Amino acid sequence: MDAEERIGQLGVLQQLEAYGYTPVPPYIREPVADPERYQTVYARLTGSAAAPTAGLHFTPGLDRALAARGVEVAAVTLHVGLGTFKPLQETRLEDNRLHGEAYEADAAVWARVRSAREQGRRVVAVGTTTVRVLEHLASTGGRRLSGETDLFITPGFELKAVDAVLTNFHLPRTSLLALVMAFAGVGLTRAAYAHAVEERYRFFSLGDAMLIL
Repeated sequence: MDAEERIGQLGVLQQLEAYGYTPVPPYIREPVADPERYQTVYARLTGSAAAPTAGLHFTPGLDRALAARGVEVAAVTLHVGLGTFKPLQETRLEDNRLHGEAYEADAAVWARVRSAREQGRRVVAVGTTTVRVLEHLASTGGRRLSGETDLFITPGFELKAVDAVLTNFHLPRTSLLALVMAFAGVGLTRAAYAHAVEERYRFFSLGDAMLIL
């Protein structure tokens, strides 16, 4: 049996496992020798084209420390698409449209988020992907717990589900930076990024993170 015949007998996911390689952002110029280094500790489902980079800061030990402090952790799914790497094309922010990304959340998780908000407890999203899922759910009243979202969160957006976000430092002219500005405001975000550049913080996937409260 030659290589082509072997490939033909495998399913799509098996082919990717056997012959593919870990997708990484364009600024990572070498193949990932150890795929687990570009994986979050809470990854469960196959489908995302990239790791949600804020999650790369978490370890089993940190999870245990958070639990010991009474922090509740819940998981939602958003399959990051290749479009997340694309810079915004239009000059005016409001003229841009985002790619759609598949999401899924358990009804119990959404109920916990709503309960926390109603009780005045803080909902902290780990990463912009989590923000998009939760704010999309809030925009539908939680009626669609799975599907696809192209929600574009920009300055002035009324946040209804998330109180704080942990996220990496993102590139200029990206939808991710616009989302950060929706939380922190344009002025504070620019000041924080000026500080990060001056102090030589690391940007991109494996860089530094910030907590916006």
